[in-house]
Amino acid sequence: MNQKIQSLVLLFGLAMLPFVFTSCEKDPEPPIEEEVITTLTYTLTPTGGGNAVIFRFQDLDGDGGNAGTITNGTLAANTTYTGSMELLNESETPAEDVTEEINEEDEEHQFFFQVTTPDVTIGYADVDGNNNPVGLATTVTTGAAASGTMTVILRHEPNKDASGVSDGDITNAGGETDIEVTFTLDVQ
Repeated sequence: MNQKIQSLVLLFGLAMLPFVFTSCEKDPEPPIEEEVITTLTYTLTPTGGGNAVIFRFQDLDGDGGNAGTITNGTLAANTTYTGSMELLNESETPAEDVTEEINEEDEEHQFFFQVTTPDVTIGYADVDGNNNPVGLATTVTTGAAASGTMTVILRHEPNKDASGVSDGDITNAGGETDIEVTFTLDVQ
């Protein structure tokens, strides 16, 4: 009987061996979390002075809830603006300033601007530690009066060395979209 018990213990031990080895495997790297952004404010200030034009998107309950609200702006024709981006997570109290996080992790973020309004150009006015564009600061130049749209996209971990990305072309950027908002953009 003693030999039977030893055989059962040995058999049980061998049966448990695969579980012991699989439990010792390293856990996979945790996925990189995208920033939670409930509010995007893009402020454009005329370089010669005047009132700032504010474009704002706010969705306090996040994806899947109620639709967010969009505030559009009208730019003056033949004018140059300095642009500044502010991003917040207002689902926390107090609200988290996501702009600071993007500024600290600037090598891992880039804004892209897609404009359908004729004669409007948006250029980068800031760079990361590798001299690649970020987009928290921009220059916007308008021409003649026109109407269209402006889509603002923030990418997390884009390939900033890919073809066209440093010029603002999102085609080869890759990465994950943290936020994408389309505004109506009128120039008068």
